[in-house]
Amino acid sequence: MSQKVENLLNLALDATEEERMRSLELEVGFNPIDREWDLIIKYSGTLDAVRELASGVTELSNEYAVITVRESLINSLAVIPQIEFIEKPKRLFFEAANGKRVSCIGPVQQTPFSLLGKGVLTAIVDSGIDYASDDFRNADGTTRIRALWDQTIPGNPPEGYYIGTEYTEEQINEALRQTDRAGRERIVPSRDISGHGTAVAGVAAGNGAGSPGRQYAGVAPECELLVVKLGSPRQDGFPRTTELMQGVDYVIRKALEYQMPVAVNISFGNTYGSHDGMSLLERFLDDISNYWKSVICVGSGNEGTSAGHTSGILTENVEEEVQLGVKMNEPTVNVQIWKSYVDQVDVSLVSPSGVRVGPIQEILGPQRFVLGGTEILLYYGEPSPYSVRQEIFIDFLPRQSYIDSGVWRIILTPRRIVTGEFEMWLPSQSALNIGTAFLFPRSDTTLTIPSTASRVITVGAYNALTFGYADFSGRGPARVYEGISSSKPDIAAPGVRITTVAAGGGYAEFSGTSFATPFVTGSAALLMEWGIVNGNDPYLYGEKVKAYMRRGAKELPGFTEWPNNQLGWGALCVRDSLPV
Repeated sequence: MSQKVENLLNLALDATEEERMRSLELEVGFNPIDREWDLIIKYSGTLDAVRELASGVTELSNEYAVITVRESLINSLAVIPQIEFIEKPKRLFFEAANGKRVSCIGPVQQTPFSLLGKGVLTAIVDSGIDYASDDFRNADGTTRIRALWDQTIPGNPPEGYYIGTEYTEEQINEALRQTDRAGRERIVPSRDISGHGTAVAGVAAGNGAGSPGRQYAGVAPECELLVVKLGSPRQDGFPRTTELMQGVDYVIRKALEYQMPVAVNISFGNTYGSHDGMSLLERFLDDISNYWKSVICVGSGNEGTSAGHTSGILTENVEEEVQLGVKMNEPTVNVQIWKSYVDQVDVSLVSPSGVRVGPIQEILGPQRFVLGGTEILLYYGEPSPYSVRQEIFIDFLPRQSYIDSGVWRIILTPRRIVTGEFEMWLPSQSALNIGTAFLFPRSDTTLTIPSTASRVITVGAYNALTFGYADFSGRGPARVYEGISSSKPDIAAPGVRITTVAAGGGYAEFSGTSFATPFVTGSAALLMEWGIVNGNDPYLYGEKVKAYMRRGAKELPGFTEWPNNQLGWGALCVRDSLPV
């Protein structure tokens, strides 16, 4: 067990293969056929020693890398001096026309500003795009997409990367010259199966060409697009943090190659982590945001009402009970407990039938228990080089098909308390049956990761018809760390019943922070057009765009304190965000 290896990866390496396969988290990143792991590393210096062990190495910006290595070599990998820290991938989940008006976008699209995204790239890192849609074509029928990297189609990856196939603007135009879909897909076979990425791209950058009077045009209808379809040819349909990091790295590097500012949209997230900005994914986004003239916008997630978070303050020698309701036919669930490492706490578990195990004391390595039809895998983690917090990870695994349903009780027994604060998170609601939840949840700190990164623009959602907060929207604060918290989200945008491009043709309504985020991404493109392209402010990117958006934000009814955990500094208003 190495201190350079994150707790979840240490547990996965200690778990049996059968335990991994029954877990939501432990098997993510492992290829049982080749017995290899995809891993994220932070390093200093060179990767020469890593290349001697790894079968694949993709160097990212700022001394991050995604590697593939045999499981038997991970311990050898960890002792390489240049490696600072190692993490396994995590699953990512979707954060699945009136909006432009309430976001004050119309005035800046008209004279004297005429901001439409010209000269700016908008990057959609998502489920792909329906590249044949009229919304993503120029008036002459050619594509607005400068490059499309489909990570799920093996063959011809971009230079410096080792998965997927990159399609150029010329190849997409050749495909568009074909008379039918089959002809197009012989040249560019990339498809957006879920339609999520197409809808997101439509909000940020669609030109509305398929709608009467272009009424469903997006925010930056004349920008150019970079598109990454997240995934891997060998995985089972969900994107992972390893692919996301490569996708963001790719679009930033492409923008630098083209010498164009870029607004990056991320409408994915997950709940695994301490939510304090210290994971390698969060730190990577913070670091790469300094790499080029870019703005990275991330949705706050849809966990606001999922009852997947709870927290409390422990008092010495006073037991604290947390109740977890598990619905019938639940294959597996896990609970992360995060606390200060200085606090010493034992854990007990009581099954729905009343069988108790514990207090379970803190020892290194996994501890296993059987309660009825459920196997418990419990792991006390250690602080990392980046965090003083400790994780206690509890995995509920089925002995047959499902874990025991009913109310589970997690009892925390404090032995020594200094701060007493603890937080608990469940997996994303997308991974669980409806109703599997904490019985006494806390709706604060329900942001999904990586929206907790410091230097991204974190976007919450509100209802543009009622001007009310969208209760599903993830709530701050972020970076609850050593008693210090950071206000998140940064801004709110319309996220309820948004009409945008549908994959396969036409338009449809969508809700979620997934569709609030591209309002902000497109608006960032307009601000960078005004500042960088038009020469009004060559430094209008990164945190400066965030600052301008915060200043221009509108307060909505029902709140007296700004910023707040629901809507941040307020509702997006692009006209008031321009410093003129």
